[in-house]
Amino acid sequence: MNDTQSSDDRGKTIRVLLVDDHPIVRQGVKMIITQEPDIVVCGEAESAADAMALIRKSAPDVAIVDLTLKDGSGLELIKDAKAHCPKLIVLVLSMRDEAFYAHRVLKAGARGYITKEEGPDRIIEGIRAVIDGRVYLSENMASKMIGAYVVGMPETGAPLEHTLTDRELEIFELIGGGLTTRDIADKLHRSIKTIESHREHIKAKLGLNNANELLQRAVQWVQSIKGE
Repeated sequence: MNDTQSSDDRGKTIRVLLVDDHPIVRQGVKMIITQEPDIVVCGEAESAADAMALIRKSAPDVAIVDLTLKDGSGLELIKDAKAHCPKLIVLVLSMRDEAFYAHRVLKAGARGYITKEEGPDRIIEGIRAVIDGRVYLSENMASKMIGAYVVGMPETGAPLEHTLTDRELEIFELIGGGLTTRDIADKLHRSIKTIESHREHIKAKLGLNNANELLQRAVQWVQSIKGE
């Protein structure tokens, strides 16, 4: 070959892992991807545990990850996946509000964020963008994040939920989804005492006085991020 570029750099098939707890969503994304001659789906998972097993086994180039999974948080999966496979590129596809979650997603190690309300072309565009080494966000979100970086200050009027850690936010949302402390402990494979400790920290950060106020605030939050 007299071409200085290696054969691996040109004509390489992009291998994509789909991680979403809704089979219909995975099927829809797979149909979009299979229309592209150079992109293939190399695996599907509905839980973080299954996703990690497939990441190790299939060595995908890109993982498209939802933030809500059967056994926990997509944010925690992103952190674990990047810790074990630093070269893996993660693109989030979620129903949740990009304005709130984009910063957390990028901080966890993902390279882009797409909402499920957007058109199918955005998925392909996003895959190609992150493969090319770019961060992929909506234009509005990218402008906000650049502005915040330049100014060096958080947005004024941000909700107190911004003060929660990723784990606290996950537990807060599970509370809003109707899960008891024991349910959350079982789901996240943590002790009841650990979950109770997180609940107390959440109440303190949000200025809540009791369990009823916590539940009410959590339900309202879950409804807001779902657009209800």
